[in-house]
Amino acid sequence: MLGTVDPLTYAVTGESHYAEVVRDMRRKRRQLDGASTDWIVVRNRLSMLETRNKQLLADDLNELSFRLGFRSIDGFAERVVYREFFPRGLTSLDDIDKATLATRPSTGDLTAREEVISLLHQLKLPLDERGRRRAASRAEWFNQVDKPLEVHEFWWTEPSMVARW
Repeated sequence: MLGTVDPLTYAVTGESHYAEVVRDMRRKRRQLDGASTDWIVVRNRLSMLETRNKQLLADDLNELSFRLGFRSIDGFAERVVYREFFPRGLTSLDDIDKATLATRPSTGDLTAREEVISLLHQLKLPLDERGRRRAASRAEWFNQVDKPLEVHEFWWTEPSMVARW
């Protein structure tokens, strides 16, 4: 979906049409109002992959993230609990107890909650003071990035200084 991969070496050989469209839209947004878009790619259903394939996927996503400018974070494993919560209007962050589920929470329920909390931490949203400072610094940097660098001219008025240089 994001890139093309050599079937023998698993090396990234190019970007996909989708990735080019997203990059173009991000560029147009920046030109329009100077706003930057934080593109986040979430890796889901990793539990279905073998360890070697997980590492190959991680390496390729890392390379593509540098080429395309996105952040790659771990998402959710394939868990039955997510499919069980959805029709009930629940999430893993809701209070899960015997009254809600009609049974005691399982280890899978608690693991799913930890996955969601981990995802929220990886997003690094400006939810606390440190995050707000980071977001403000990033916004300031993007406001300044297109401005030309101020360079002060130096004029040597004393002839002895010119002779030394």
